[in-house]
Amino acid sequence: VQLQASGGGLVQAGGSLRLSCAASGRTSSIRTMGWFHQVPGKDRELIAAITWSGGTTYIADSVKGRFTISGDNAKNTVHLQMNSLKPEDTAVYCCAARGFRTSISRPEYDYWGQGTQVTVSS
Repeated sequence: VQLQASGGGLVQAGGSLRLSCAASGRTSSIRTMGWFHQVPGKDRELIAAITWSGGTTYIADSVKGRFTISGDNAKNTVHLQMNSLKPEDTAVYCCAARGFRTSISRPEYDYWGQGTQVTVSS
C-alpha cells in the first residue's frame, strides 16, 4: 500500500485547510486510515482515524470540534478537514493505513505516507 498526502500549506490562525491522503496498491487490505500530527521534539500523535468499511471515526480531544475526517472509498482517499486552525496546530501531518483489526484510537499502523507541512501563523 502506498499513501500520498497533499493539501498542506501556510494559513492564518482561524483559517482552514483540507488535507487529502490517496491510497494505492493493495487497498483492499486497508481497514483503517489515520492522520498523525508530528512536531519536532515530541511524539507523533494520532489525531484522527476512520474505518474503511463502516466509516467509524476517531478524533483526538486536542482537535475535537475543529477537525473532521472523512473517506471516499471510490477514490481510496481520506480527507482531514481542519477548521479554526491555531498556531499550535503547526506540524507535519502524516497519513497512515493499517490492515489489522484493533481499537480505532490505537496508534499502531502498517503503512505510512510522507508528511505534509501545515504552518499556522498568528
